[in-house]
Amino acid sequence: MLTVRSVRENPTRIWGMTNRERTQRIASAVQLPEGTGDAPRHLLANDDYVFGPLLFGHLLTKSDAVVCKDGVPVLATLTTERQADLVEAAMRGEQALDGAIKRIDIDDRFTLYDFKLRKRERPLLMRLEPGTVRSVERATYKGAYKGVTDVLTKYLWPEWALVLTRLAASVGMSPNMVTAIGALNCVAAAVCFWNGFYWLGMLFALVFMVLDTVDGKLARCTLTSSRIGNFFDHGIDLVHPPFWWWAWAHGLSAAGLALSARAFAWTMVAIVMGYVVQRLIEKHFKRRFGFQIHVWKKVDSDFRLITARRNPNMVILFVATLVQRPDIGIVAVACWTIISLLFHAVRLIQAKLRQERGEPVHSWLT
Repeated sequence: MLTVRSVRENPTRIWGMTNRERTQRIASAVQLPEGTGDAPRHLLANDDYVFGPLLFGHLLTKSDAVVCKDGVPVLATLTTERQADLVEAAMRGEQALDGAIKRIDIDDRFTLYDFKLRKRERPLLMRLEPGTVRSVERATYKGAYKGVTDVLTKYLWPEWALVLTRLAASVGMSPNMVTAIGALNCVAAAVCFWNGFYWLGMLFALVFMVLDTVDGKLARCTLTSSRIGNFFDHGIDLVHPPFWWWAWAHGLSAAGLALSARAFAWTMVAIVMGYVVQRLIEKHFKRRFGFQIHVWKKVDSDFRLITARRNPNMVILFVATLVQRPDIGIVAVACWTIISLLFHAVRLIQAKLRQERGEPVHSWLT
């Protein structure tokens, strides 16, 4: 049983909510570690500071501990009411922190591994006041980003998506609303590709790809993730790419660059088979080793930047259309899909062989 108590009063809002409300959302979203049962736990949070779910989850693995920033007690988990009262007094500045309680001092050397976002980072812990709202929001947004992803999501989208995430939060949009708008653009892109309107289709695709980043960041920054929202978002992400490539190949007829029946068939087989088998390899790797194949070694994380997923494939198609050869573009996507498939198949075999030799297989980020 977890009791959450916010200490001090801070009217400054972040992502459209008070820090106290944000703390409650984090507490509702994070599950207690196994083995804690119904034992009472008191969580104290200094309302003058913003922290992230990663630090919150780490603290819950401790029995009695206080997180401090520059000597100030910020976050604590305690098992007795008396300890909670003593730490609350210390947070209010009414007395010194009890030396018997374990301290966790957060500095630049303190890092944690975020399993969901596939990255090791310094946990978020910043003072919240009117003058720091923009920097705190930027830090929470950055903390919501995956550490290992494709080149466009990592290097091109962030600033665009930050502006749109702030806008969506300011007008009260939910992540599912953003996902729905993105889905309409996804369908519009497919229709344009099918009819050979490649530049217009890429415009709709660009809007969809950016919004595909925004919905997830909005959910993490406002702590409004839901099971239905995750299913909606990831379901669209998983299903739509083969339909885009099929529509692109079909639209070549309207553009006067139709592939032969044989070339069309082989291109579609390579793209669809390669996409499905790669996904199965990733799923099998995670089930066997407990982490994503993209974070095994640094080479895997680097290859994730350009592997044959939607965004890198769209870069190939953009360049091909720029030189007025969308037909060569879709064939290049098929070839790159097979190359990516072979790369991941080899990496899976290498990991299995290492495990069979009794050697550890773990992520380079942990």
